[in-house]
Amino acid sequence: MTAPHLIYFADPMCSWCYGFSPVMEDIRRTFGRALPVRLVMGGLRPGTETPMTPEARDSLRGHWTHITEATGLPFGRAVLDEPGFLYDTDPAARAVVRVRRDNPEGAIAYLGRLQRAFYAEDRNITRPEVLAELAAGYGVAPDAFLADFDTDDLKHETWADYGVSQRAGVTGFPTLVAGPGAEGTYGVVTRGYNPGDQVVAILKAWLEGPPANG
Repeated sequence: MTAPHLIYFADPMCSWCYGFSPVMEDIRRTFGRALPVRLVMGGLRPGTETPMTPEARDSLRGHWTHITEATGLPFGRAVLDEPGFLYDTDPAARAVVRVRRDNPEGAIAYLGRLQRAFYAEDRNITRPEVLAELAAGYGVAPDAFLADFDTDDLKHETWADYGVSQRAGVTGFPTLVAGPGAEGTYGVVTRGYNPGDQVVAILKAWLEGPPANG
């Protein structure tokens, strides 16, 4: 893209990205198609093979409490108690990439839907059948979704996103970047969570001048 746009580095199973989802809705309502968003999967914990320990579950639940305090968003707790639960973020990220193929504008909404399903509704979004059911609301038939889900093409496309994130130097999620500026440069809008009014104000200022860094 050469026109002003955003690049959003996120992960469906990143709890702060869930906290940031209303901010992305604020951006969409404020700017609409005048400020398109390129969504890149960051790769939080892809390929995890070790089930969560009780200590890890307790630590994560404490972390979620902090996010509720900051954002007001609800969190369930039961999904982490599923026997042998793997906090593998790759299936959900791959699902977003699959929806993005057919519905680029709807991919961010699907990302938010997965986050609500996992964090607020205690649904296991590491399961392909759950991901397929939710994708149906964003233009991808479940049969077509499942036919593609385990293909090498989709896996490589998803891991290519992770590579973009790494090469961009993104070390945490959410990260929102704006560009290009007058000199073709990109600037960081936010690293981590910030409230919607602050982020929207930064973007309005950026559209009237160079992108903010930091």
